[in-house]
Amino acid sequence: METFWWVLTLVLMAVGVVGTVVPLIPGSVIILAAAVLHRLMLGPEHSAGWTTLIALTVLMLLSQAVDFISGSVGAKYFGATRWGALGGILGGLAGIFFGLPGIFFGPLIGVAVGELLGGRGVLPAGKSAWGTFLGTLAGMVAKLGLALVMVGWFLIAVLT
Repeated sequence: METFWWVLTLVLMAVGVVGTVVPLIPGSVIILAAAVLHRLMLGPEHSAGWTTLIALTVLMLLSQAVDFISGSVGAKYFGATRWGALGGILGGLAGIFFGLPGIFFGPLIGVAVGELLGGRGVLPAGKSAWGTFLGTLAGMVAKLGLALVMVGWFLIAVLT
């Protein structure tokens, strides 16, 4: 039975790593849930300790924060205004209804439209949308790195 829980844990963690770069899959949350499930099913003597679970929780919260702010930080760095930020939020919400392409392109289009409605020209609006894209991309890379650290930390804690 122990083998089953190990396989399930590793599969969930793999799904979590993939989920850090695929929108709508809460990757770091799945990794943390896998670690908690492993501890609950195998007990403290065969799983990660409290220190590891607390560290994984902190890393998960950091990953969520990176996800939340990365696009807006990129947009702001490239000169987005409040109109662009509002457009990005609304574009992101609207994008949810259009599947994977909408989730990715919704905020970009929203920032550009928000900037245009706010009275900025096409070039500044495009620059803000480009910043949103770069910020979102940097956020994905950071979340992937955090997910790999989470998995590595768990495995080292349990296997050593």
